[in-house]
Amino acid sequence: MAGCASAEQGDAGQAAERFHSAVAGGQGEQACALLTPRAAESLQNGDQGCAQAVLSLNLSGGAIRQAEIWGDEAQVRLERDTVFLHRFPQGWLVRGAGCQARGDLPYDCGVEG
Repeated sequence: MAGCASAEQGDAGQAAERFHSAVAGGQGEQACALLTPRAAESLQNGDQGCAQAVLSLNLSGGAIRQAEIWGDEAQVRLERDTVFLHRFPQGWLVRGAGCQARGDLPYDCGVEG
């Protein structure tokens, strides 16, 4: 069972890294494709679509420090971000990014969904 947990943590971590790599590479459409539908929708604002909005957030990731899985939910802590993911049949998608801890309060995220 520990091997499965490690593989799942690796998959969630890779999804978080792919998202941040797309953002860093200026590939907004690719980054949005890695978001949950609700998270992508939350970034659409008037004339600005998801692809432009996600790039305007100045998100920064870095190397994975820790990944935790709870059923279909995951939290990946990177050097400069905490990313929340949900597992869908097609794999892990980002539901929260640009997240900052606020003590006992829920995380404050630039991308939420």
